[in-house]
Amino acid sequence: QLQASGGGLVQVGGSLRLSCQVSGGTFSRTTVAWFRQAPGKEREFVAVIFRSGGSTTYADSVKGRFTISRDNAKNTVYLQMNTLKPEDTAVYSCAASGVIIWSSRLNYDQYNYWGQGTLVTVSS
Repeated sequence: QLQASGGGLVQVGGSLRLSCQVSGGTFSRTTVAWFRQAPGKEREFVAVIFRSGGSTTYADSVKGRFTISRDNAKNTVYLQMNTLKPEDTAVYSCAASGVIIWSSRLNYDQYNYWGQGTLVTVSS
């Protein structure tokens, strides 16, 4: 199971940190990604941290502003979001898989488990 939290209302240029707590399975062997979906738009990839070595990948739209990290002791993945923009407004969901391969890490349909989503609203 995945439990996402940390969303809220923030002004342009502000920061938020999202958390995704993962229960069940072997966390260190679990790849965790964040996706987001804005009203009227399709779901899009935001960031992923791969299992084991913890390699990361970011969408171009968030590169340099967002940082994904993991705390294996707490079974939690974080998404630190800085310099937020109005276009970052969306429902953010975390997803996990213990079997996803590297080349599929950006594809939401390759993830087995999903959290409930947390709303991030950036006001101008």
